[in-house]
Amino acid sequence: MGKIDALLDASITGHEIREQGPPALDLSKINFAALAQRFKESRHRNTELEVLKAAIRAQLEKMTQLNRTRADFAEKFALLIDNYNAGSRGIEDLLAELVKLSNSLNEEQERHVREHMSEEDLVIFDILTRPAPELSSAERGEVKKAARELLARLKALLVLNWRQKAAARLKLKLSIEDTLDCGLPRAYGPDLYQQKCVAVFEHVYESYPERNAGAYA
Repeated sequence: MGKIDALLDASITGHEIREQGPPALDLSKINFAALAQRFKESRHRNTELEVLKAAIRAQLEKMTQLNRTRADFAEKFALLIDNYNAGSRGIEDLLAELVKLSNSLNEEQERHVREHMSEEDLVIFDILTRPAPELSSAERGEVKKAARELLARLKALLVLNWRQKAAARLKLKLSIEDTLDCGLPRAYGPDLYQQKCVAVFEHVYESYPERNAGAYA
């Protein structure tokens, strides 16, 4: 036994174990036309499909963590997978739908650039407009301005342990109500205004545990 132990000690080499797996696949860098052609010729369709599903799932988790109004993308993805598992959708159809969804996700990730807003500003804007009354171009501009001003004011109120302090929470709520009362267009009635105030506060409470911590740190 002693000789066996010595042989094992001499033969086995240790390797560092990574705490995290490889980085998530960047969907924006996938050539989907080439992928579709390769998929047609592949003998390992199920394996390649699982890789694509995992990449989409990882991107969805990241995107919804930053912006909960994107939950509809996650719901669409789950429905596609459920239909496939139930046998109502073939593997080729599923790939085609996943490719469409991937393109939509890439467009969504760049939307803040098209809207001329930061990712953080865009979340406030989305909360205020999803769902919301029909807005004209000018009214959308007013909401964008209100979203930017609101986020700047709220960040200034994020004192140490603000979520545990009743006075700090009240200041935050009053700031939200005041900014939106002054900044939102007339298309927002009293009930919708109150709903938006609550939704914005919940977003800040969940996403900003401290001034320099949370999903956007």
